[in-house]
This record gives sequence, structure tokens and C-alpha cells, in this order.
Amino acid sequence: MKMAFKSILGNKGRSFLTMLGIIIGIASVMTIVSTINGMNKRSLEQMEAMGTNRITVSAYLYNGQNAFEALYDYCNSLGSKLVQGVTPTGYCNATVVYGSKSSAAMEKNQQNMFNGDGTQNSSVALPPSLYYGSDQYGVCNNFQIASGRELSNIDIKNYNQVCVLGARAARNFFDYADPIGKELQVNGLPFTVVGVYAEKDPDSQWSMDNIIVFPYSASRLLSPGTQMNEFVVKAASAQASVEVSSRLSGFLTGLTNNGKSGSGYVDNSNQWQQNINEQATMMSLVLGGIAAISLLVGGIGIMNIMLVTVTERTREIGIRRAIGAERASIVTQFLIEAAMLCGIGGLVGMVLGTIGTRVAGSLLVHMDIWPSLSITVGAFLLSVTLGIAFGIYPAAKASKLQPVEALRAE
Repeated sequence: MKMAFKSILGNKGRSFLTMLGIIIGIASVMTIVSTINGMNKRSLEQMEAMGTNRITVSAYLYNGQNAFEALYDYCNSLGSKLVQGVTPTGYCNATVVYGSKSSAAMEKNQQNMFNGDGTQNSSVALPPSLYYGSDQYGVCNNFQIASGRELSNIDIKNYNQVCVLGARAARNFFDYADPIGKELQVNGLPFTVVGVYAEKDPDSQWSMDNIIVFPYSASRLLSPGTQMNEFVVKAASAQASVEVSSRLSGFLTGLTNNGKSGSGYVDNSNQWQQNINEQATMMSLVLGGIAAISLLVGGIGIMNIMLVTVTERTREIGIRRAIGAERASIVTQFLIEAAMLCGIGGLVGMVLGTIGTRVAGSLLVHMDIWPSLSITVGAFLLSVTLGIAFGIYPAAKASKLQPVEALRAE
């Protein structure tokens, strides 16, 4: 190992250029795979925060009637062992005002939502997303009430002008004061705050906590003429979601008279989670494979430089063989040098890969991403393995030199 280290130091420039392919390969593989894994993890976290076992239902009736009441009654008839809740996912476009604070003014903050280094500016208040929901909106979207109450069926039937706020929306409009019982002006109409959801996505400015939920019956006031066609059904379990999806398909067939009086479809979100995992794995393999090509080029460079080293040290090999060195000793000597060359390159590549992952996470996906321990250790072991693999041929060639012929070399 001492001889290998001295040999590398004795040819610094050549050794660095030889390592360069390994350094670039390790750094690029670490950066790409870690960034994709981070993006996939964030997507799954957001889906889990929204709630698992969600079934998306679309139902549109040609006569203009709202299909939700029929869907609501049918889902509740299935029982809690199959269905936990059902709600519309209608979106409202309105201006919300409380005192001097207005969602219209918050829209101007969107251009300042990121700092110069790409991180999100948590002090900036962004306009809330406004949704219509049923009394089961929180169950369907995995929200827990922190204070006050959820929307009720009475609010919907009596057209009560009430709303429930997400934690960030409550903070944006009321700072740290209790908003329960206070009135928001929504398109000039008063809506009383009856509840606040517990925070579940504190790190994102475009947060799922930055929402305001109104009874879906309020659409007649805020969005007259709008028909809600998209709904979410929360199944009791992953196993139940399969049966519920099948039953809902049959229900929609009857509701739309087999497509003659409307249209509809059912989509299970659990399948989306599986698709996201499969797509992320495929992207990691494809992009990681492309980056790994530079590792192959680096390995060929290792083989090339070791062949040059064997040629330069032919006389030394001849002397060692003449005084009794076994072939195994010669092979070991050159394999150690090749492994050390790749190992040093691998360590440098790991450092650059970590830096690259941090920068990519900040600039591309605005996330705090670190390479996993398995990827880091794997990258180092891969670099050493490459050194040994591509050093075998030069080492074997060196060990086969005849002492008399080797001693004649100049």
C-alpha cells in the first residue's frame, strides 16, 4: 500500500486525470439517484398527508343535476366498514378579506416566495386555496380539527355561511389570534369561521394547510351556475378500496343509465402511488445508467494507466521475480494500486456527489436532500470494485513477465 501511494503521488497530474472519470461518474450517479429518490419521497409524503385509500369519482349528468347527493347517500349506505367519507372537490375562485388583509393583496407576494438561494420564504403570506366540501371533507383529506368544529350536514342543508380554515390560512389572516366565531368577507359576503384544521404540511408555502373549506351548498352564492363533477371517496382500508371501487363503477353505470344520461369514472389513488414508485424507479435506473457510462469510461482509463505503469516498471518486476517473488505478489501489488487509485477518486466523487445533491435539491425541487447512507457506501464500494476489475488484466500481464526478459527492459 505504501508503494501504491508513492506511485500515485509520484505522478500527480496523471493520477488525477485517471481518477477524473471515476470522480465524475460517482458524483453524477449519487446526485441523480438521490435527487429522484428525494422527489419520490416528497410526492409520497404529500399523498400520504392527503390521505391513503382515496378513490376519485367523476360523475356528470347531462340534465345539469348535481350527482353528489345520490353519491353521498349511496356511500353512506355501504357502511363504515367499507367507506369512511365522501366529499366534493370543487374549487372556488373568490376574494377573501379580513380587516386589512386580503387574498388579492397576497397574490402579489407570489413573486417573492423564494429567497435568492432557492429556498422558500416562510414569512410570505400567499393566497389560500378555496374548496367546497361536505361534512366529511376532513376525513376524506386526512385533516384533524385543532379547534372549533368540522362542517356539519346542517350547515349544508340550511345553506349556512360558515367555513373551516387550514392552519396556515388561519395564521395568514388572523396571525396567532383565535379565529373561531370571526367573520371573513368572501366576495363581499360574510362567512363565519367555525373550525381550524391541525397543521400537517408546515414546510411548504404552497401548503395544503393554506386552505379554506366552505359547505358545497355555498356554491350557489359564490359560484352560481357551477356544477361539481369531481368527488373523493375515502375507503376504510386498502383492501376495502378495491371492493368500493368496483361497487362505485356499478353505481355510476346505473346513475348515468349506462352512459346515456351522463358520464362517470372511478380512479383508485392507491394505484397512483404504485405508479409513482414504478416511474421513479425507472427514472433512477435510466438516468443512473446514463451517468454510470462515465464510470465505465473511468474504469477503462484505470486499465490504460495501469498498463502504462506495468510498462514503466518492467525492470522492477523482473528484479522482484528474479529474487523469488510469486505471481500472486505481483498481481496483489498492481491490484492494490488500481483499487487505491479508484478509492481516492471515489472519496472525492462522494464529496462532490453530496454537494451536487444538496444543490440540485435546493434549486430543482426546493427540498433539503441528503444522499442516503446506502447510496454513499455503495458508490465507494463500486469505485473500489471498478479499480480491482479493471486492474486484473494489467496485473495478470505484469505477473506473467519472464524475469530474464523483464531485466533487459530499460
